[in-house]
Amino acid sequence: MRHSLFFIILSLFFTSCAFNSKFHHPIKVPMDIDKLTEFSYEEDRTPTYFQYDKSNSEISLSNSDRKTINENYTIKSSFFSSSSGNLLNGWLLTPKDTKPIATILHFHGSAQNVLSHYKSIEPLLQYGFQVFTFDYSGYGFSEGKSTRKNALKDAYSAFNYIKKIETIKNTRLIIYGQSYGGYLASIVGSNKQEDIEGLVIEGAFSAHKDEAKHMSPFFGNLVKNEIKAENEIQKNFKPVLIIHSVEDKIVPFKFGEKIFKSANTPKEFYEIDKAHIMGLQYYSKEINAKIKSLILNE
Repeated sequence: MRHSLFFIILSLFFTSCAFNSKFHHPIKVPMDIDKLTEFSYEEDRTPTYFQYDKSNSEISLSNSDRKTINENYTIKSSFFSSSSGNLLNGWLLTPKDTKPIATILHFHGSAQNVLSHYKSIEPLLQYGFQVFTFDYSGYGFSEGKSTRKNALKDAYSAFNYIKKIETIKNTRLIIYGQSYGGYLASIVGSNKQEDIEGLVIEGAFSAHKDEAKHMSPFFGNLVKNEIKAENEIQKNFKPVLIIHSVEDKIVPFKFGEKIFKSANTPKEFYEIDKAHIMGLQYYSKEINAKIKSLILNE
């Protein structure tokens, strides 16, 4: 009986550790940035061709017909140090023919890397925003191991890094987080609110335990919460736009409602359809209008 109980406890311990590690699903790019020539997304095996110019750190992307994808904006790659101890890779996407009206600091989700996630935030470029997106430790070209603690340190470090970039430091700054990045945005944004105009949180969970229990009602109870988004956002008094799809199968709609309930005014909840964090792919016009109205007062 004792042996059986011991193995049950041991099994629960390892299962909880496994769940704690399952919050991150990075895809590491096992080569130098100047050696990458093509990549493809999991859902679309058609390759995207990649060219890196060492002289100016600019990236050019083209489709299978070799037509340039980013013809209306530039992509500039950079590397910066994180308090996690790792060197991280970031991309600055800037419209070519217009002065940026504001800068979006993008915290992406907990899978793949910036090679796929840049598409999730790219639609905002057509409305005059410039975007800085980056990979957490262990993702893409970034060094280190992907952990919850590293991701939070990396998010703060990215915020501090872009405040020093000449083309960013004098612009209005908005944090836009998607999925796991939305969780991070609620924390970083609330603790850096004096330096931002507001927050956009899309498809985010309110706490690690909530999301783990959604994945597994029993074993999810063993997951440690650490910092809760629903608590941190109560510190924030800058405008908050929360976006969540009623069709979201990965992060339930109720979690977005939970964060919204905890947020202070001014705030707005935008209920959408479609899959997880696909808001800007289908509702970019509406989201752009809400950001400008709620956060930029335009």
